[in-house]
Order: sequence, then structure tokens, then C-alpha cells
Amino acid sequence: MKKLVCATVGLAASIGFAGTAMAGGIDEMIGTWEWEGYTIEVTACDATDVCAEVVDGPQNVGLQMLRSTPESAGDAFTAKVAHPATGETYYTKMAYNGTDAWSMEGCTEAGVCAKGDFVRK
Repeated sequence: MKKLVCATVGLAASIGFAGTAMAGGIDEMIGTWEWEGYTIEVTACDATDVCAEVVDGPQNVGLQMLRSTPESAGDAFTAKVAHPATGETYYTKMAYNGTDAWSMEGCTEAGVCAKGDFVRK
């Protein structure tokens, strides 16, 4: 897979939300996002500060994408994120581009890498 979900993804940048990151990042991530035929709904939750669920797409509807709490990493966030198409876990860096999109890129433990942009719906 050459493109990553998200997250959330955001999705994706899966989207570190502890301490100072909570104030600046979480508000931008909550909402509905699109990526390559998938719709991801990001909400506040206790498990990982934000949750990202695949709510529409060709497969894996219901998949919870965030596998770890996003952590602040400078102007970006890092988190483990499940790819919406494959369910594989990627170690992902996410950055908000300021125009209602999150750029995400990461790799699996096996070295499979992907990147993509999640756009606000």
C-alpha cells in the first residue's frame, strides 16, 4: 500500500494530545475526514484522547485506527495508526497543514511505508 490512512487519519496526525498538544491539535482533528474512498470519524475518547473510526469505505468499516495515544513531536504528532484498507499498524508521523488536511506518513515494523493526506469532509 503506498498511501496511509488517516488519522486521522489524522487522522491522522493520529495527533498527539498530551500536555501542550491537547490545546493546539485535538480541536483540529475532531471531525469527519476523507481518504481514498474512506470516511473516518474522529471523536474525543478516553482510550487514546481521540479515536478515529472508519465509518464508510470499501472495507474495514468499524475499524478503530488509532492504536496509541498521539504524542507531540515538534510541529507534528506520532502514533501507531491502523491503515483503513489493510488494518496493518504503521508508526506514523502526522502534521496538520492548516487547510483542513492532515499529512500522514509512516512504516510498519516490516518496513512497508505509506503516506497520504486526510481531507476534512
